[in-house]
Amino acid sequence: MAKPLALTSGEPAGIGPDITIKAWLRRDELKLPAFYLVGDLDSVGKRAELLGLKISLADVGPEDAAAAFADALPVVATGKAATARPGQPDDSSAEAALASIRQAVADVATGRASAVVTNPIAKSVLYRAGFRHPGHTEFLAELAASGGRTPQPVMMLWSPTLAVVPVTIHLSLREAIAQLSSELIVSTARIAVADLKARFGLVRPRLAVSGLNPHAGEDGSLGLEDQTIVAPAIEILRHEGIEVRGPLPADTMFHDAARKTYDCAICMYHDQALIPIKTIAFEDAVNVTLGLPFIRTSPDHGTAFDIAGTGRANPSSLVAALRLAARMAAARPA
Repeated sequence: MAKPLALTSGEPAGIGPDITIKAWLRRDELKLPAFYLVGDLDSVGKRAELLGLKISLADVGPEDAAAAFADALPVVATGKAATARPGQPDDSSAEAALASIRQAVADVATGRASAVVTNPIAKSVLYRAGFRHPGHTEFLAELAASGGRTPQPVMMLWSPTLAVVPVTIHLSLREAIAQLSSELIVSTARIAVADLKARFGLVRPRLAVSGLNPHAGEDGSLGLEDQTIVAPAIEILRHEGIEVRGPLPADTMFHDAARKTYDCAICMYHDQALIPIKTIAFEDAVNVTLGLPFIRTSPDHGTAFDIAGTGRANPSSLVAALRLAARMAAARPA
């Protein structure tokens, strides 16, 4: 029997419990891979009751989750109670969310789960509790540190119609431009190519690299960064045998015909990458962290406090994240 996926609880006051319950209830219809929720069984039961959904829950260990999955939603306890009401994070929220992430990563590291799938967290809630990472991605990189070395995490947003990678992630635009370098573009692209080969089965991934400035700088008249930072990085990648084009004007990279010419768009900053994919594939885009020694996927949306507990949350992105995690795990090299 294949090892199950470890699904984190996310922010307990958000829609993570809602979409988890809805996904499990449709497990047969959607042919979902086996997964277990890492969290607090009591809080999940209360959310199901609030939603008016009948669900069986099983308090299990990771090794028993796959066998239980057909008849009950397996819940692996963290020992941290989650007492928050829908839309109302409380003092238990941060520790419950972080404990779930830590345990899911540990389960994959010890071979009890095949991949980590993370429900959305509320960074503002974590920051108030002393969380010092910009987001999920950076925290996962710290958990993956080994021998004093922390891997470079690369965030990919993937859908069947578009995959994008931002070179700089959770930074202000001013800081993103200040930190952008040829070296960072090259290392990001290398990681993307390695995982596209190893975990997505692409023999020769094709990259399209955006420029930083409008019209990719218009030969320097709209900024020199594309000539001095982006173009040199592309030349290095070409010399390494990577199939890459750019710097390309970002405003013409994402229409139907353009998307057919590449497998992944490498973009210079967060919104340059995420706006097009959230426009094109809002309901089925998946957040994937590349460059880690384990597989991690996540729904491409937030906690949606305003609809938590109302029954309106759509599980489509979580379903896509579960499916992609299982696909990547199956493709993982031995």
